[in-house]
Amino acid sequence: MSGSAALSTLCYMEKDGKYLMLHRTVKKNDVNKDKWIGVGGHFEADESPEECLLREVREETGYTLTSWRFRGIVTFVSGDGVTEYMHLFTADGFEGDPIPCDEGQLEWVDIAQVWKLNIWEGDKIFFRLIDEDYPFFSLKLVYNGGGGLVSATLDGKPMELFEILDEEGSKTGLVRERGVAHRDGSPHETVHTWIVRPAGEAGTDGRNGKKRWEVLLQKRSACKDSNPGCYDISSAGHLNAGDEPMEGALRELKEELGLTLSSDDLHYVGRHRGRYEAPFHGKMFRDNEFSYVYVVTRHFDDSEFVLQEEEVESVRWMDYETCRKGIREGTLPNCIYEDEFDMVGAFLK
Repeated sequence: MSGSAALSTLCYMEKDGKYLMLHRTVKKNDVNKDKWIGVGGHFEADESPEECLLREVREETGYTLTSWRFRGIVTFVSGDGVTEYMHLFTADGFEGDPIPCDEGQLEWVDIAQVWKLNIWEGDKIFFRLIDEDYPFFSLKLVYNGGGGLVSATLDGKPMELFEILDEEGSKTGLVRERGVAHRDGSPHETVHTWIVRPAGEAGTDGRNGKKRWEVLLQKRSACKDSNPGCYDISSAGHLNAGDEPMEGALRELKEELGLTLSSDDLHYVGRHRGRYEAPFHGKMFRDNEFSYVYVVTRHFDDSEFVLQEEEVESVRWMDYETCRKGIREGTLPNCIYEDEFDMVGAFLK
């Protein structure tokens, strides 16, 4: 067996809405060089996680913990030969007098400002879990050796990672976990596919011969992290890091609606910029997306749809103009961007 893994503790001490952060500036060959992290260190022989926690906090800060909570285990794979099983704690009770730390500078930092420090991208994931009071967790974080996050796995399930864009829509090279991206409002890419069909007799309004269309709307599941129970695009989803837009659009059609289509079935309409923020399930959700918009005009029988229950509650066909009016007037419970819906209408004319 090649390689080895170390056991360590990592603790975030909290006081008055601040975390005690350690700016690691001293050691030259430190995997955490110039990063801001909590306090802690490696296990000594025969120590339990709690014994290591108490000793390391006392040695690095001078404080003796009186109240702490074991939050989870973080499997940290640096990508350059370092693998650690970090036992993650938070602490809200301590006593004693502070001492200088020989591994860097200690500073109390407002928790909201910690996110803006030079911290590991994966640390933002467990900060989010802690902030949401997530139950005891196992989080695996894999990096590429240059500090870039490659994968994240929570309790054995892969987490979604997005490529973050700048405000002009260009890729920055930064990869961020979905929940963190929506907490921060980080720009990222999505795919939106609208399924339409001719409406009425031969698809025209008999009074004036104007071509009419119906659009397929999906009703979002009640358990969605944003806009539960609202009517939405026929099929939509995020682009994971490394995805191509067409690849993502075809995947979402298959997963959400059970439709197996080809690139020939999708007509590219354009790229849409959408932004909003609102609270859902007791926390703020910030959407900031650049969406590749597609239209499918192929005919489908309703029996062809196989809905993904955790994502889609139901689907319905609606006259395009009726739907547009409902979006504009707010009479249709929806999370559709009106200007994107107009892009689809312009394509259909």
